Amino acid sequence: MRLTADLKGLSAVPAFRTLLAVRLISQTGDGLVQAGLAALFFFRPQNLTSVTGVALALVVMLAPFTLVGPFTGPFIDRWRRRQILLWGNLLRAGIIAATAVMLQVVGVGAAIYVLVLIALGINRFLLAVLSAGLPQIIHRERLLVANSIVPTMGGAASALGAITGVVLRLVLPAGSAQDTASLAVAVGMYCAAAAMVTRLGIGQLGPQDWDASTGGRGAGLGRALATTLRELGQAVRYLVRRGTPGLALSTMALHRLVYGMQLITIIVSSRNLLAPPHDADAGLAAFGALMGAMLAGQGLSVLLTPLAHEWVAPSAWVVVCLLGGTAGQAILVSTHERAWMCAGLFVFGVGVQGAKIAVDTIIQADTDDAYRGRAFSIYDVLFNTAECLAAGTAVLVMPAVGWDRGLQAGLMVMAWAVAAWCWWGMRRLGGRPREV
Repeated sequence: MRLTADLKGLSAVPAFRTLLAVRLISQTGDGLVQAGLAALFFFRPQNLTSVTGVALALVVMLAPFTLVGPFTGPFIDRWRRRQILLWGNLLRAGIIAATAVMLQVVGVGAAIYVLVLIALGINRFLLAVLSAGLPQIIHRERLLVANSIVPTMGGAASALGAITGVVLRLVLPAGSAQDTASLAVAVGMYCAAAAMVTRLGIGQLGPQDWDASTGGRGAGLGRALATTLRELGQAVRYLVRRGTPGLALSTMALHRLVYGMQLITIIVSSRNLLAPPHDADAGLAAFGALMGAMLAGQGLSVLLTPLAHEWVAPSAWVVVCLLGGTAGQAILVSTHERAWMCAGLFVFGVGVQGAKIAVDTIIQADTDDAYRGRAFSIYDVLFNTAECLAAGTAVLVMPAVGWDRGLQAGLMVMAWAVAAWCWWGMRRLGGRPREV
């Protein structure tokens, strides 16, 4: 089978194995950090039992990279990506170590939130770097398989880190050890990821036209800062004129509105509908069941998407996944019973991740390397902005218990509209990017 051949081909590339290891190690550390953040924001008995509280917390978590994200893409296309991964992971390790120290000195406060959110912002930057560098080390025809494996395994690593963080909190006695154990382990993970990066050649991940005389592509750092907005404008115009990557980005952003609303539904329903609002532990258990079901569906997509690639183009697979995911949403329309919600979210998760894998592949394959870093920076900004808009919309339309039949029906109709938009756009382009 073609899938088997592609997997063997990928495993035979040392640089791909190294890049995958970097992602798995660092995202395990992310899971450790995020587990503590989720418990702090969403499942403390005294906090965030309302839609407004959950929505504001999500905005706070997503806003930092949404604001700074536009200014990262030109540097991904200008700086050596291997060096970004090296120093970025070391910087994260230092920030989380400082967070652990401050927890012991001053306790939980505004400074802790700022440090953790900076670390999350660096995380999104590094994920964009990993996506931009991947086409430099594997052949174009294996991008879809790689995009099936890498993000899904990265998500599994984050889940493993989160589980580890929860277990550490449960088994350690209350106090400093419980508060900082997961952070200490995360620091070790980030340092290990930085060490793993050094196995790659310094220029192996690009950019292709890096200029040693200026320390980057074209002008130096000062002029890079001065021309950031201009370069981003060039990238936006390029992506729109190219056609397929611009359409893929818009499809992803529109569907993230649906995903963001479902995420808030999961959190609020877990707190206020599926468990007594005053019982934070029961709410956390319900959240784990619902979120675990959706993550399991996303994991299944790692098998389905490469198999489908043997018969279906990535653009067609996006439409299939968006429409298929609405079968799960239909279950959510019909009931809020916990077992059935898990089933619906499982199917929805398959569609979400399958469409994302195909979108990533379209952007990577149809975008020139000179614009690829900026394309994934724009990708992340649209990703986070869509979820912030979903949070704002939830405040206006979502009931206090999270689940609502009419709201779920509206989200299903929106997913149909996004699928129709993607199908119409790809048909108009003939399924191929325009020459630019």
